[in-house]
Amino acid sequence: MLRLETIRDADVLRQIAVLLERENDRLHAKLTALTRELSQLRGEGASAAQRQLEALKEILAHREQALFGDSSEKRPRPAAAPPAPAAPPRGHGPKAQPALPIIDVVHELAVADRTCAACGGVLQEMKGQTEESEEITVVERRFVMLRQIRKKYRCTCYGCIETAPGPLRLAARPDRRGRRYSADFAVEVAIGKYLDHLPLERQVCMMRREGLAIDSQTLWDQLDAAATILAPTYEALRQHIQAAPVIGADETWWRVLVGPGNKRWWAWSLTSETAVTYTILESRSQEAGRQVLNGYQGIVVADGYGAYEALARAGPRFTLAHCWAHVRRKFVEAEPHYPGPCAEVLDLIGQLYAVERECPARVGAAPETEAAELRDRRARLRAERSAPLMAAIRAWAHQQRALPESGLGKAIAYMLGLWPGLTRFLDDPRIPLDNNATERALRGMVIGRKNHYGSRSRRGTEVAALFYSLIESAKLCGLEPKAYLLRALRAALASPGTVTLPHTLTT
Repeated sequence: MLRLETIRDADVLRQIAVLLERENDRLHAKLTALTRELSQLRGEGASAAQRQLEALKEILAHREQALFGDSSEKRPRPAAAPPAPAAPPRGHGPKAQPALPIIDVVHELAVADRTCAACGGVLQEMKGQTEESEEITVVERRFVMLRQIRKKYRCTCYGCIETAPGPLRLAARPDRRGRRYSADFAVEVAIGKYLDHLPLERQVCMMRREGLAIDSQTLWDQLDAAATILAPTYEALRQHIQAAPVIGADETWWRVLVGPGNKRWWAWSLTSETAVTYTILESRSQEAGRQVLNGYQGIVVADGYGAYEALARAGPRFTLAHCWAHVRRKFVEAEPHYPGPCAEVLDLIGQLYAVERECPARVGAAPETEAAELRDRRARLRAERSAPLMAAIRAWAHQQRALPESGLGKAIAYMLGLWPGLTRFLDDPRIPLDNNATERALRGMVIGRKNHYGSRSRRGTEVAALFYSLIESAKLCGLEPKAYLLRALRAALASPGTVTLPHTLTT
């Protein structure tokens, strides 16, 4: 299927525009005929024609939205009375900066100015009397060449010579040139690309302004070498995800610049309460999903993508729970055309989320005793308040009369088709109401692909998946990503194969 944003040929775009215009003309003509027919009908016939007319109007509105409108999941706020005039803003004041180091800069009066303007005497310093103010400034990062001088020692018998050990280094190349850059430098490059989304060429330009002459291939060599050292940690993180009782699964496209054209691959994400892992594969197929899940037998929270349903049936079996945020999104999209029914069901879904807000989101991250109490509380709230809401939502769905091809009809069909998975959270308090945590974890990759366009090779996809997994897992556990990567890399350099997982540093 062609996508308009990928077409660059002006003639092809012109032909598409002509076809779309003809299709719109046909739909408008049908709309006119239905309007005329509706005016002649009465009773049930008029009701059916009205529904078909509304569906046709919706199709036209969707086409215009796709061509000219903005995309948003936010619902329009109801009109409210104008608020009372607010008090004049007084400013937000200085923000506390507890993480910044404090450097005292003492200012002294010049000797020439230490003369009293009244009598001409000499001004003396008033001990302990000062005026203080704060100023936030920037200290630019600086690249330096450390000359490592390792002294040699020998015995007077000339039978033994020892050399002082040097710093731990990455081996980006088999010769001495591959050991010229430190582990700290490699982490700096990785954070720049996979956390701050800076392409390597942009980092090269920034480094050259700061005095370091380097090229993007050298930066890539450092990333590749660091990823090789951190591979055991990445594999251990994947095993940690496999052991989680509940995980979220989602996927987004990832461009791989291989061959004459850009090829679209897929980044698969698995998320638990304490870790995130990514795997970038060539397809979004059922077989790719099986490779990512790798025999997982717990509970998977996902959207309505059919590959997960097929994998759950094929085995080894896992329990599939579905995401209420995706259901809500369908009704938000249909609300402009069916405001009454959609507002009713969206209000019920909102009440489901209100129940969830009364319990902490990350139950599994708490100590076991506290987590058990939180799960019991969540199960009790869901049984008392969420279960009646679910019954009300289902009853509402069966009462609606909408054409199957309309937005409302599709939203209802989507919800009822996933109903067994949408109700599983009532039976297990470990299951979240939605899969938003997994979608949030994919934001870094989405921003990254917009800035550096993906990867240039299969190895590039492996390195990207590794660093995104470690960085996002550190963020999920409340760790500073750069400090975590440095700690994990230094530990692996000191003892190859050492694994440092983010969640183990918070306990």
